[in-house]
Amino acid sequence: MARDVNDSGIPLRPVYDAVEGAASDLGEPGSFPYGRGIREDMYRGRLWTMRQYAGFGTAAESNARYRYLLQQGQTGLSVAFDLPTQLGLDSDAPRARGEVGRVGVAIDSIADMETLLEGVPLDRVTVSMTINAPAAILLALLLAVARRRGIPFTKLGGTVQNDVLKEYAARGTYIYPPKPSIRLVTDVMAYCAREVPQWNAISISGYHIREAGSTAVEEIAFTLSNGKAYLASARDAGIALDDVAPRVSFFWNAHNDFFEEIAKFRAARYLWAHITRDEFGCRDPRSQMLRFHAQTGGSTLTAQEPENNVVRVTLQALAAVLGGTQSLHTNGKDEALALPTAASAKTALRTQQIIGYESGVADVVDPMAGSYYVETLTRELIARARRVIEEIDAMGGSIAAIESGWMQARIAESAYLAQQAIERGERTIVGVNRFAEGDAGEEVALQRIDERVERGQVERLAAFRAARDSGAVARRLALVRAAAVGGENLMPHLVDAVDANATLGEICDVLREVFGTYRSKEIVA
Repeated sequence: MARDVNDSGIPLRPVYDAVEGAASDLGEPGSFPYGRGIREDMYRGRLWTMRQYAGFGTAAESNARYRYLLQQGQTGLSVAFDLPTQLGLDSDAPRARGEVGRVGVAIDSIADMETLLEGVPLDRVTVSMTINAPAAILLALLLAVARRRGIPFTKLGGTVQNDVLKEYAARGTYIYPPKPSIRLVTDVMAYCAREVPQWNAISISGYHIREAGSTAVEEIAFTLSNGKAYLASARDAGIALDDVAPRVSFFWNAHNDFFEEIAKFRAARYLWAHITRDEFGCRDPRSQMLRFHAQTGGSTLTAQEPENNVVRVTLQALAAVLGGTQSLHTNGKDEALALPTAASAKTALRTQQIIGYESGVADVVDPMAGSYYVETLTRELIARARRVIEEIDAMGGSIAAIESGWMQARIAESAYLAQQAIERGERTIVGVNRFAEGDAGEEVALQRIDERVERGQVERLAAFRAARDSGAVARRLALVRAAAVGGENLMPHLVDAVDANATLGEICDVLREVFGTYRSKEIVA
């Protein structure tokens, strides 16, 4: 049954005709405000990076999956870390028990990072790391591995997510209070601008905001507001924005509403171009370009009839490509049940390859230009997201909106309304609330993490600590502490500390002592 209103509450018309000025201010591809794409030739020059997100169990197991995907034609790596790593805990910490290697790879030390990246040519393959609160330390580990291999930092390319604000708003893997967390973000931005110029020092994520239940409008508005907070913090720290803004990237969700998602990416590019130029005075065109990675919507996948997820992922991936993504991850069909198997990961990669090499959508720059519907949706999303951004600005910015609980409450309300619509049958989920067969269906082979993974990781960590120079570790940790207290950029000290065999948890413990830890407030919607 046709809808009268889409999932963001935008009224829909049966037929769309030409609308005055629909595309007049989106610019041409490769030109300000980049609504039609950031490159003049887009995929005619080269396809997006096919970057499958993977990581589980041990560093050796994850390395084997990366090498397999590279052999299958993947063009970039994306690392998923386990929960203890995301929270800055070593694998033998009491709070890590039962979680080691479960939802990603366990990385405690430079030995783990060396194993994880064994055989990966870091000067030729870009690496993305989805890590936030301890992002500076994981980046330091990668840099230390490159230094040991004799690879100049100037030859390294990749991304560290490093977006802690969305952790407070939507995800929960924070460690320190917001102020020192932002200080760590700006330290990474300043260091990368100086030492690792091809590295994206932050990937501001709307993906997790959408996964938590926001609408497309809120995903745009909250994410760009967080972006404004990071630029303001960098400026307040005395950093020239045109030195760091060109390496700011974004991470968006590719959700189910096909045309709205295409319009969302266009609207976000338009808004960011105006924010950087008009509000922050950025003059370098690279600062004004919203470059982004997209991932298909994990929250849209169903445990029922998982084969249907292949179709969902295909449509979402196509929307991301038609919206102009620079990098893409496609989810495995089994990810509503477990981490993807090698077989489902290959199918997900093949989905991208078929879109890129067989569908013809990459032959033309911005093939959706001139669509009355897409152009109207783009204008509507720009206007609605801008109003929400202005509302956040009136509160004092996204940090204030998060600390007050306003942003979390807004996401929770949207999630609640969406779930109600599903339960009432107003929003159809095929195979779940409509066309459901009512039986268990075909049994799916799942990826399982053996309990021996945790025991082995803890044993390796103990052996690593026993073999190192504990005095050298203590001296390097003392320098980290002094830099944290004194306000010096932490990155050089973190690289030296991990290279001296300090562990992730030990460094995070030092920073916990200096910065404290954050406890979220109870949010009343």
